[in-house]
Amino acid sequence: MTLYLHGLGHFHPENEITNRFLEELDIGTNDEWILERVGIRSRRTVLPLEYIRTTRNRDPRAALEASLYTNAQLARPAAELALTRAGLSVNDIGLVLVGTSAADTASPAEACNVACELGIETPALDVNSACTSLFAQLYVLSMMQPEKLPTFVLVTAPDSLTRTVNYEDRSSAVLWGDAAVAAVVSTKLPSRAQILGATLESSPAGRDKVKVPRIGHFEQQGRAVQMFAIKKTVACVESLRERFEQAERPFHFVGHQANLRMLESVCRECRIPAERHHANVEWYGNTGAASAASVISMGWDKWTAADDVAVVGVGSGLTWAGYLLRFGESS
Repeated sequence: MTLYLHGLGHFHPENEITNRFLEELDIGTNDEWILERVGIRSRRTVLPLEYIRTTRNRDPRAALEASLYTNAQLARPAAELALTRAGLSVNDIGLVLVGTSAADTASPAEACNVACELGIETPALDVNSACTSLFAQLYVLSMMQPEKLPTFVLVTAPDSLTRTVNYEDRSSAVLWGDAAVAAVVSTKLPSRAQILGATLESSPAGRDKVKVPRIGHFEQQGRAVQMFAIKKTVACVESLRERFEQAERPFHFVGHQANLRMLESVCRECRIPAERHHANVEWYGNTGAASAASVISMGWDKWTAADDVAVVGVGSGLTWAGYLLRFGESS
């Protein structure tokens, strides 16, 4: 089933974790080391920089209190931008879906926190799949009966993963940034962009490869996860290309913003030219569930009626997912 994308929005918090800042933490890393391995120069965080500097986030429970934004507050400006771009208001939304890698509350659902923040009184529920949460939300919607859905659905993915980072561990400290994305979609009313071929696959045998404990620090088996991410991203891109590529339409690629070096490997294997690869990881880090869609949102006005964008995500679970975003003429 075709989903129609009416509006997309993003938000990055103001506080910036530069490579220089990480150097000053004296954790055995520097700008050259970081750029060589992951290609990241900067990231944004919901945490005060002084909190990171003085505590290294040794107790991630304290990060919830120190945070300058809740996940709902992070999601709000992204949702407001998506609604503005769609030419809609909160009163037009009939369902709210939210997914995140690290929820503020186990109960209520994060979706209820986001809906309350926006002043939306409508059914709200979580569809969580860590870094592939937004993909999972679209996949679930694509399997539903259109007549049973409201005209407009708000899907959001706020992620504040810097609150889970041990800032004495250089391998994770260099990766993560915080952000939120939101999208207004419909199964009924056409729009400028269609979401085609939404997929979601999982290999639960790999569930221990990437973890964020309910109370604890982020951890992953870095080398194994990176190889998995490259392999599955290449497979998703090639599948979308085989199913949807048209000679007269430019075929673009936006991947999960895990790190720039991984994305460059995918582009080499899939023969994607530099001008058709789009990323923001260099300046915003790995923003988890918000990552791929935030790239598209940041370039919202540049996409033309001829553009096709292969969007691919990977994440813990282990999971991998994709869809093709096909732009057309404005309705």
